Amino acid sequence: VQLQASGGGLVQAGGSLRLSCAASGRTFSDYVMGWFRQAPGKEREFVAAIRWSAGTTYYADSVKGRFTISRDNAKNMVYLQMSSLKPEDTAVYYCAAALRIIVSMMRLPSSYNYWGKGTLVTVSS
Repeated sequence: VQLQASGGGLVQAGGSLRLSCAASGRTFSDYVMGWFRQAPGKEREFVAAIRWSAGTTYYADSVKGRFTISRDNAKNMVYLQMSSLKPEDTAVYYCAAALRIIVSMMRLPSSYNYWGKGTLVTVSS
């Protein structure tokens, strides 16, 4: 399994950015795809997740209403549309894949089997 995140960059507070995650290596219908982020000196934290087959989405409270996770089955892509960005959203963002996990496990990095290299998002004030 390979996950490749892209789309990071520098954006002003209040702006928008879309991250992409290209997934390959297997069929992901039984997987949960997640986005996590890690700011300097902080632990990796859950941002959002989506069940590939059903499209059900889950969000951290800190991003709810501002971020939207989605997937494109045909292209094997997962997206994170980020709007109303704040300086505290600055972090390296990672996409990850987990096989058949329940909701209570989605926020735990240890639940995910596969990780991509991160993409840096910097939000200036």
